Amino acid sequence: MAPYEALYGKKCRSPLNWDEVGERKMLGPKLVQQTADVINLIQDRMKTAQIRQKSYADNRRRPLEFEVGNHVFVKIAPLKGIMRFVRKGKASLRFISTFRILDRIGERAYRLALPPDFDRVHNVFHVSMLRKYISNSSHVLRHEAFDLMPNLTYQEVPIQILDRKVKVIRNKEIGIIKILWRNQLVEEATW
Repeated sequence: MAPYEALYGKKCRSPLNWDEVGERKMLGPKLVQQTADVINLIQDRMKTAQIRQKSYADNRRRPLEFEVGNHVFVKIAPLKGIMRFVRKGKASLRFISTFRILDRIGERAYRLALPPDFDRVHNVFHVSMLRKYISNSSHVLRHEAFDLMPNLTYQEVPIQILDRKVKVIRNKEIGIIKILWRNQLVEEATW
């Protein structure tokens, strides 16, 4: 129901005609008591809805805490048109290489040991940007060096042409090539 209807027990009428013929106004402590009861009812229902919504949200949350010396993945926060941490595009990886935790800052932030390549990136990350790395002896992690510009982007440089095609669209023929880029795998080559 609308707030007006909850407070006054009737639907809101237009400003041109507030009172009906023969309707008398209810004044005094009875009106105050009714209004207080309706406000309490609204507050109780709002609290119930908030508790229900909190229970839905809490199902997806989990408390994350790491210890100094643990290794964690760092989440990439992609922005449209900006390459951060060497990755770009919607099909790119969500997390980059593992880093060791140096110390804990406050309750929700951690300082990480970043390599010299990331000297322009601040080394303190919120816990929501980190995922725990479970060590496995079969994991071989490689770290590629690349040149970061001051705005945390890098220049894409083509290395090799992998394939050539002629694409026919109605009455046009368009030549396309598949290019392998530096700092990318063969599977990430683009046409």
